[in-house]
Amino acid sequence: MSHVMSQEVAHHAALDARMVAAVRDIKLLALASWPADKEAGFLANYARGCVKLPQIEYPKLDFSEARSELDAIAQAADPHHPLGHYVADSARSWGVAAALCEALGTPAVTQYSIQLFGHPGMALPGDGPTTLEAAHHFISIADELDHELMSPAEHVTISATALQLQLQRELDDYFDGRVIEVELDPDLIAKAAAGATRIRLRHGAAFSDYDRHQLLQHEAFVHSLTALNGREQPVLPSLALSSPRVTVTQEGLATFAEQITGSIDIGRMKRISLRIEAVAKALDGADFVEVFRFFLAAGQSPEDSFASAQRVFRGVPTDGGSAFTKDTVYLRGLVCVHTFFRWALHQQKLQMCRYLFAGKMTLGDVQRFEPLFVQGIIKPARWLPHWIARANGLAGMLAFSLFANKIRLASIAEDSFGEL
Repeated sequence: MSHVMSQEVAHHAALDARMVAAVRDIKLLALASWPADKEAGFLANYARGCVKLPQIEYPKLDFSEARSELDAIAQAADPHHPLGHYVADSARSWGVAAALCEALGTPAVTQYSIQLFGHPGMALPGDGPTTLEAAHHFISIADELDHELMSPAEHVTISATALQLQLQRELDDYFDGRVIEVELDPDLIAKAAAGATRIRLRHGAAFSDYDRHQLLQHEAFVHSLTALNGREQPVLPSLALSSPRVTVTQEGLATFAEQITGSIDIGRMKRISLRIEAVAKALDGADFVEVFRFFLAAGQSPEDSFASAQRVFRGVPTDGGSAFTKDTVYLRGLVCVHTFFRWALHQQKLQMCRYLFAGKMTLGDVQRFEPLFVQGIIKPARWLPHWIARANGLAGMLAFSLFANKIRLASIAEDSFGEL
């Protein structure tokens, strides 16, 4: 490594450390979330036929100091250096997140949210359909598939407490010790949330066996592992943070992990897709109650319908025309990550897929970071999920997917399988 390179690395490492300090209080999802007591009141009123839009009080925040520090960091980074490109993009993304937090409760949140997470009308990679069209596709498949597909075991639910014990045991086995703590949280909006050393489950929620596998692969072996691996980075400590700009790749990678391990069922694909449709409806003017009824009509329980509608109205007015668009990233991210893995196989660069676990980064970052991994400036992932550690099995699945994609289902006649 040249002396000049060392100076550049040191310069950007210092900027990155400043960024980590500047964003400490910009906890976007926590600040935009609703108080836990809103659900019981709304559902009790709704059951009595008294329908009222929830009114949420958000904290009044001032992140002007953090925003000017983030601007200064972005200005000082060299956009032509891979580390500088990463730091500048990350600082700008955190700046948008800070502005969103300052606007909580107003319609302005919608535009900031679209800047960070996109919107349902965005096209999928490779001139694909829009995210919303893809969502309609999965919903129609799920609706066509009869519930007879589900085995009796898939109907059995387990409590959050039982799941906590099961996940804790599996994680302790994986790490050969206690690295991640599984906790119950009555105030959680999502059914689960993961940090580097803590996974929270919503107390009182019921989970299926699919949920158990999905949480392990999605929350623990992607969100938690990338945070833990990011903490090991000597040069870019921010790789441990969930910067808003990595959301598409993080959620895409987590959903891809569910898919490649067989932990995703068509019901979950439908739930993810319904949320995208709900965001589109809210942007088109639907209010909270209309979106809540949309989820009810799709077969969700009142509790799940409230939780789903609440995700769409985080941080925004509930009277229609506004939406928090984060839930549009799951399908778009899944398609992007799946395409990236196939590209890596095609280019004989499966190592790049492993690099993706070295911290929380975008698909663009990992490509720009490749020489830095080779030089040892960025460390490879210490922890990897089993499915990516076994590259041969992964390559086999991807190779088949590359080939199968060439077969056009539309051109296959009903009786084509008679001779097989």
